[in-house]
Amino acid sequence: MGNTLQKNQEQELPVTEEPNEPQSFTCEICVEPMLLPNKKFKNQNRCIHPFCTDCIVKYISVKLEDNVGDIPCPSLDCNQNFDPISCRNLVGPQLFVKWCDILCESAVLGLEQCYCPNRNCSALILDECGGNAKRSQCPDCKSFFCFQCKLPWHAGFQCEESQELRDRNDVAFGVLAELNKWKRCPQCRRFVEKTEGCKIVKCRCGAGFCYNCGRRVYHHWCHCNSASTGTFYCFVILAIIYFFLILWIH
Repeated sequence: MGNTLQKNQEQELPVTEEPNEPQSFTCEICVEPMLLPNKKFKNQNRCIHPFCTDCIVKYISVKLEDNVGDIPCPSLDCNQNFDPISCRNLVGPQLFVKWCDILCESAVLGLEQCYCPNRNCSALILDECGGNAKRSQCPDCKSFFCFQCKLPWHAGFQCEESQELRDRNDVAFGVLAELNKWKRCPQCRRFVEKTEGCKIVKCRCGAGFCYNCGRRVYHHWCHCNSASTGTFYCFVILAIIYFFLILWIH
């Protein structure tokens, strides 16, 4: 077979040679003459300015210290940015990783974010959908938590009550209440289960409330949906008709 196999490696080269290009140049940053053409930095041919690679590395390092991820060309009349991938071999692994981290942080800066409350995970979680996120699942450890109060998921309890959970029995009861869709009395906050009958229920504390919307009511109707509203107005009309009938009879 002979030596027919050759080892090919893809490299991100910050400099590309142009035909008939001058062999020497003067860097516009350090104003030093450069005799070797491979010392000239080229921004993947997006723009070509006489900057030496040493000055460009220092320039990128200073920008990263200022947490600037979109690094522009230092030429005053140029609007091109540097490409991190093409500069990877030039800046080295440490600066490249820092550059990528800054770009990631700037990309998620406008998103609501929190860290997984699982102490063995602590992954960064973003609310990419917007809205009022609450029950969420960590994509790493798969545990559920509340995006509002940043605590483990408190099934059946409000955020302000989650700190009062004392043991695993409270947590298990909260999960059971959530699965069975039990409602809480708006006055005493006890859980109430409705097995059958009207949606207006009465708690042991004496407070009446709507089992559909959880609103406190003082009569046997609720305006939580259009059907209830229609029933209410029908009841009022019938009451008025009945009242006038009584007056007419007498």
